[in-house]
Amino acid sequence: MLSINLKDKVAIVTGVSSGIGAGIAEVLARAGCHIAGCARTNASDPKVLDFVKSVENSQREAFYHPVDVTHKEDIETFVDKVINRFGRIDIVISNAGVNVFRGVDNCSDEDWDYNNKLNLSSHWHLGKICKPWLEKAKNSVFQVITSNHAFASIPGCFPYNVTKTALTGLVRAMAIEWGPSIRVVGIAPGFIDTPGNDKWFKTFPDAEAERQRTIDMHPAGKLGTPEEVGSWCAFLASSFAAFATGTTYLIDGGRSALMQDA
Repeated sequence: MLSINLKDKVAIVTGVSSGIGAGIAEVLARAGCHIAGCARTNASDPKVLDFVKSVENSQREAFYHPVDVTHKEDIETFVDKVINRFGRIDIVISNAGVNVFRGVDNCSDEDWDYNNKLNLSSHWHLGKICKPWLEKAKNSVFQVITSNHAFASIPGCFPYNVTKTALTGLVRAMAIEWGPSIRVVGIAPGFIDTPGNDKWFKTFPDAEAERQRTIDMHPAGKLGTPEEVGSWCAFLASSFAAFATGTTYLIDGGRSALMQDA
């Protein structure tokens, strides 16, 4: 029986304190990775302790350091600590990001600059800082978590959707220039069932009705889970995906395939 085996590889995952990042870390640990995680959250926060526990439950080593990825110096310090701890980096999942939904007319220069730093530049900086270590590893991969907004969006999601689209270009450029020693791939999740999205549902008068309306937009008949995104990360980090680089995979439960007036 074929299985994904990432035993003893070291994976960096950004944004591990909740949602998609937490799911990615848990799945990679189950596949055999030691996980170096970061987020803006303090190391004593219960969400960080949950991350550590989820990794250690798979008998893998967890390392955490608080990082604001909009600050390049924070990323450099984090990567140095990862190397001091593990001595290597095999896999990088550049996941950290936040919805910056302002709309074209309401977006300020400050919103634009912050969105670019967080949702675009941080991925570039992390990749460049990790590159020397990824080059030393065998079968290394740099993965960028973008969004289905990179392919199709809705009103009011500017400037977030601009940077998510730009990340597909970042993936292509890095793959072209860093191959063959480093593979670079993107993953564009659609609507993932996270605490953040659950909070958004609760802004509606009937949260359950809105949830069901959203589910009905998906031919898959469900919302995605953080663990399903993590499974894609594990596959793309494995030898089974050795020919995959320079492209971004859209995983949205078929939502983009369905005309929404149907």
